Amino acid sequence: MTKKEKHKAEEEESALNSANLLVFLFNWRKELFIICAAAAIFSSIAALVIQEKYLSSVVMFPTSTNSFGQILTEETSKENLLEFGEKEEGERLLQIINSDEIRARIIGKYNLYKHYDIDQTSAGANAKIQKEYDSNISSQMTRFGSVRVDVMDVSPDTAMFIANDIANLIDTVSNRLRNDRALVAFHYAEAEYINLLSEIAVLEDSMASLRSVGVFDYITQIEGLNEQYATSIASGQTGRAEDLRQQMVELSQYGNTYSKLETLIESSYEREATLKKRYELLKIDVNSKLSAKFTVNNAQKADKKSYPVRWLIVVMSVASVFVFSIVALLIFENIRKLKSEGRLG
Repeated sequence: MTKKEKHKAEEEESALNSANLLVFLFNWRKELFIICAAAAIFSSIAALVIQEKYLSSVVMFPTSTNSFGQILTEETSKENLLEFGEKEEGERLLQIINSDEIRARIIGKYNLYKHYDIDQTSAGANAKIQKEYDSNISSQMTRFGSVRVDVMDVSPDTAMFIANDIANLIDTVSNRLRNDRALVAFHYAEAEYINLLSEIAVLEDSMASLRSVGVFDYITQIEGLNEQYATSIASGQTGRAEDLRQQMVELSQYGNTYSKLETLIESSYEREATLKKRYELLKIDVNSKLSAKFTVNNAQKADKKSYPVRWLIVVMSVASVFVFSIVALLIFENIRKLKSEGRLG
């Protein structure tokens, strides 16, 4: 058989199969119509029984997670509180939205156990409330980098209130996490700063003791005395020269102590400036209340149900029953044919 003849035979076989299918559908048209009509009626009744739900959504952009104290205390800061956050901040925002703290607050505030008709004392109550919560409340990042929270509920008011409350709780949880972290660092900075001030006070007391015996600026004083001593020797004032020599001897006893104290005090003053800035920065962060998001759209009360889509339920049910019925009838036809031919007992 040539390739052309083979192709023609396949076309004839395909046409024959199509014709057989049309004949099959025509022969069973009444039964299929009755089955599909029954499916349409029952699916319509089922769709009417399903409880209607309304959708409310909040859309927001994450903010950048910068230190408020650092931005305020730095003269030229590269950070900007008005910047939108990147993908990483968006994922962090989703983690906060799905946190146990927000979930527990929403469940408690709206008494969702009662609202979802779940007995809180029954076995598996926690698993049931989690499942209901997740099926009605969801969050996701959009392709524009924003975060959307969707809330479905039988009450349009409740859906709106829950969505807006979740958005508000984001700032509450975010600020608590930020403030708690800053508070730990603040306590360390405060303790270190207080200890340094105590060390500086001790050093300054020691320096005051040196001043009380006449040591005000060792280098300057010793240079001055040495110059006067040389002048007295040159002019033949041996008595004055001896007095100056004695003063230099007495002053030299405090030279090392003065130099060491001076170095320590200068270093401590530099550390004090750094620690004071850090202390003030963290003190601001401990008490700062910053929003973790820019709200684009607050949740609004829905005036039209979003679930169920009844026509879609009916169409999908009828289509499914129609396909299943064809398969079942084909199996029935083949079995009957095989029995009539004696090929099946």
